[in-house]
Amino acid sequence: MMSRRALQLTAAVGLLAVLGTPAGAGTRDIARDTLPANDGWAAYGSGTTGGAAADDAHVYTVTDRAGLVRALDGGSDTPKIIKIAGTVDANTDDDGDRLDCADYATGGYSLKKYLAAYDPRTWGSAKPSGPQEEARQASAARQAERVVLPVGSNTTIVGLGSKAVLKGAGLEVNNADNVIIRNLELRDAYDCFPVWQPNSGGLGDWKTAYDTLWLRGATHVWIDHVTASDKGHPDEEEPTYFGRNYLRHDGLLDITNGSDLITVSWSRFADHDKAMLIGNSDSATGDRGKLRVTLHHNEFESVVQRAPRVRFGQVHLYNNRYVVPEDAHDHRYSIGVSTESGIRAENNAFHVPGHIEAADLVKSWNGTALHTSGNVFNGYPVDLLTIHNAYNSGSERDLTADVGWVPTLHTKIDSAATADREVARGAGAGRIP
Repeated sequence: MMSRRALQLTAAVGLLAVLGTPAGAGTRDIARDTLPANDGWAAYGSGTTGGAAADDAHVYTVTDRAGLVRALDGGSDTPKIIKIAGTVDANTDDDGDRLDCADYATGGYSLKKYLAAYDPRTWGSAKPSGPQEEARQASAARQAERVVLPVGSNTTIVGLGSKAVLKGAGLEVNNADNVIIRNLELRDAYDCFPVWQPNSGGLGDWKTAYDTLWLRGATHVWIDHVTASDKGHPDEEEPTYFGRNYLRHDGLLDITNGSDLITVSWSRFADHDKAMLIGNSDSATGDRGKLRVTLHHNEFESVVQRAPRVRFGQVHLYNNRYVVPEDAHDHRYSIGVSTESGIRAENNAFHVPGHIEAADLVKSWNGTALHTSGNVFNGYPVDLLTIHNAYNSGSERDLTADVGWVPTLHTKIDSAATADREVARGAGAGRIP
């Protein structure tokens, strides 16, 4: 009989034979692509080239977690190109066998015991402590060791073909520069061990650990034709404990801790609560002058909030498509205007059901300014700024249109109607022309 590793290698060879050239790419090797000139904030200065300078010894094709970990090399800065073929599952052991939450649990942890220990009716509002919280932390650390994957500087990660998937992982670009992530589906960064926070939001809430992609202190990053979602374990199907939904997912893409010069293009963010956070704290004044981000030609579908929510950053939000489904009952807002943010929202298209008003698309917390122009609401022109001020002046301060800057780095800005059609056809993994 063939060994497990031999079977995996045989399967990989067959898979690569089927995949061949990436879909729609002709004879071009998209793994060597660099960010075009002027394509958003990531084109500023030296631009973004990722691993384009990698020599042949640092070009990898990976089909499992073990291969991906070896290629990432602990987040080293060596120029490298990593091509993902098929589905790579982060919740697997070194032999490729699937791991579930029970495999990570240690120290006597069980959800039943945890719920009994920290029930607010008996525990009160103090932060969880003691044996079950210690066991939860130890169990969470075991999962994090498997699923948190560091991405270093000068790296390109690209999916091969139209069905490349990284499942269950939390990709972290931490204090790294010059990174490209393209043509890849990022799916279900599932936290087995959420923590109960009694004082969160007044009623308490469950806090999860992993973003599918987290940029922390990262610079010159291009994210393109990526699809990110909770596919596999939607939070809405999770039970309710202590009167709150037992969340298993954090953000789809968070850009925090002084990250800067980021372009996110032609990507799809779907079926999620808190999609994208730019700036993680009102008190992080070191973020001033950073968090410069361009978001263009992306689709936000079935997203409850944070598409995006912004603190401090100069964010250019143009030619994006927003889709709120007819049965949406929990939509909160799309564009979040927070402390010292400077958002320019231009020529975006919003599709929403009849029970959602245009005023529901913008929410502000300590924000002072929002520039909007050329946006459409269910096919009709809409002035998001005027509507926000008219409907929310009783509870939120009026926003001015002067955000203090004018974008100079961007691709052609189409009408909202044109962009709407193009994004519907072309955003997401497997759709690079």
